[in-house]
Amino acid sequence: MTDHTRRDASRVGGGLLLAADPQPHALQGVFALLLAMGIVLRTVGGESFVLSTTSSIGLAVVVTLLASALAALLPWDRLPVWASALLPLLDIAAVGLLTVDDPTASSSVFIVLPAFWLGRLLGRTGAAVTLVAGLVLVGLPSLSEVGLTPTNLAAATLVPLVAAWASLAIASNFEQVRVQQEETEHHSAELSAALEVIEHQRRVSDAILDSVDVGLVLLDREGAYQAVNRRHRDFMRLAYPDGHAGRAGQLGHVFGPDGVSMLTRAQMPTVRALEGEEFDDCRIWVGEDPLTSRALSVSARAVRDDRGSFAGAALAYNDVTDFMRALRVKDDFISSVSHELRTPLTSIRGYSDLLLDRDDLPADAVRQLAVVIRNAERLQRLVVDLLHSAQIDMGPIQVDRVRSDLALIVGEAVAAAAPAATATHIDLSYTGPERLVVMVDQDRIRQVVDNLVSNAIKYTPPNGRVDVRLQVDGSRVELVVADTGIGIDAADRDRLFTRFWRSRHAEEQSIQGVGLGLSITKSIVESHGGRIEVDSEVGRGSTFRVRVPVDGRG
Repeated sequence: MTDHTRRDASRVGGGLLLAADPQPHALQGVFALLLAMGIVLRTVGGESFVLSTTSSIGLAVVVTLLASALAALLPWDRLPVWASALLPLLDIAAVGLLTVDDPTASSSVFIVLPAFWLGRLLGRTGAAVTLVAGLVLVGLPSLSEVGLTPTNLAAATLVPLVAAWASLAIASNFEQVRVQQEETEHHSAELSAALEVIEHQRRVSDAILDSVDVGLVLLDREGAYQAVNRRHRDFMRLAYPDGHAGRAGQLGHVFGPDGVSMLTRAQMPTVRALEGEEFDDCRIWVGEDPLTSRALSVSARAVRDDRGSFAGAALAYNDVTDFMRALRVKDDFISSVSHELRTPLTSIRGYSDLLLDRDDLPADAVRQLAVVIRNAERLQRLVVDLLHSAQIDMGPIQVDRVRSDLALIVGEAVAAAAPAATATHIDLSYTGPERLVVMVDQDRIRQVVDNLVSNAIKYTPPNGRVDVRLQVDGSRVELVVADTGIGIDAADRDRLFTRFWRSRHAEEQSIQGVGLGLSITKSIVESHGGRIEVDSEVGRGSTFRVRVPVDGRG
């Protein structure tokens, strides 16, 4: 048998052995073919032998034909696995018959195929069966026939040992393959299950996102739209009737809170969010037609990766059209009524002052006129607050910054509030520099100080304290108004600067007010590029801190 023929046979047998379900008749056919080729080659090589049923070669052929017939006829798919081990055992017996008169003959190499077969079939047990069968069916018959010589003994024992080693090798390999296959199938099953869960969660998430009445957008770090729900696609059709490229900052029919001023790229909520800014209630209008345009309140939050680096942003667009239109109607009404009230109030105040200038009024009339003037002033302040409240919804309050002595403004406000503090036995103090020049709107800032100081006095019980401090903190001026009043509940602080809202404690104690002062104060402070903060505890008082830039630039 030539090396080329052996390599071809090895490839054929190996391919059959590696099959997922090797068929016994195919393996047996390969062995029979190799055996026939071996006999033919021995004949061509000049070896003479008698091919009869009584000769060892003839018996080998008979055994091989028997094994081939069994392989072709028996229903191996319905028999247990170990039953098919009969075929490779018969093949080993055939190899023993071929080599009975010469244990060193090349035909002994045929034992490798049944050895592989047993290893493939029975695993490590197959290697043991191969060793025993090789010694009993190949080694012992040849030794009994040709005698016990060192050469014959070596051949009779080494051939079964090599066959057993080959069987063990293929058994180990297939065991590893089987383990890897099981692990792969296990991982594949886990992956399939995970993918099913992910796909189910994706469908659920999509259904939830499309069912909410809020537009939702997810941006990546480059500003590309990663996800958009159905509600926001409706808004985008209004803002971009010619289509949207799916990137942040595109200009379209997007307007500011007034519904008229078109937003620049830097003002677009998506661009602000892409720069890492987080915000709430950024109001915009989308749509060119006033009849179909919508007002949106936009909120944004940064998305960060596991290392805390910026990875994108999530934005929510809430439709507040009805609310904005109702506010516009309300503000128009408030503005109209406030203007109508200012004229008669001015007359009341003017004529009251003229009456007080007279020297012939009785004392009780003077006291009554003082009451009229005091209530007229209160009503006038309320009208002014209502007008300011209407202005807030039309955008930031316009401020006219000029060089102003803030120390003088605060000092005058504290002095003006001193009579009210004295009347209620409240200790009112002021600490600050003699002069502090900053760029502010004098009237607006005076309104801030008046509101904070008057609130502190109003919400502080008799014999309490109100401390006003003015100081410079770096590039900003800090105004602090601290009191020992009733304080503010933690649950109420988020709504403290909401218009027309009053705390539960203020209502329970019947403290006068309509809830506009702090809302207007916050708007004025923010219009100066500053911010206002509050620390408070029920029963221990409140501290308001206002910080505005010294140079007037926020």
